[in-house]
Amino acid sequence: MTPRRKKRLAVVGLIVLSVSAAATVAFTALQENMLFFISPSDVHAQTLPGDRNFRLGGLVTEGSVSRDNQSLMVSFAVNDGAHEVPVTFQGILPDLFREGQGVIAHGHIGEDGVFHAREVLARHDETYMPNEVADALEKAGTPHTVDMPTTR
Repeated sequence: MTPRRKKRLAVVGLIVLSVSAAATVAFTALQENMLFFISPSDVHAQTLPGDRNFRLGGLVTEGSVSRDNQSLMVSFAVNDGAHEVPVTFQGILPDLFREGQGVIAHGHIGEDGVFHAREVLARHDETYMPNEVADALEKAGTPHTVDMPTTR
């Protein structure tokens, strides 16, 4: 092998090694930032690490919303018809947030078994429900139905 070919081979090897290292770093960063959707039934069925962020979705349980008068702390429960998960949130809830409506909360499960949300999203009209929430409700045996008004 000539010295020129050896040099080319070394350059190609360095390029391949650099691209592999960059892909590994990018993949690791994406894995840490991915938010998985989990229903209350999934939370009940498994133990989740407290430091892992995910999206919890379902319906706000009737009669579960309580607000602290001294702060912006709100606690409520999210259910999918089969199981229920208590949730706490520090902040201002969306205007459309109310009992019996679909929500998705971003956060993590604490050691106390309470989901600590850092963001709460509510549905934007009477016909919308995120696909993940609708699928989880159907899987739990309580499918989401909406009576659509007819215009004639």
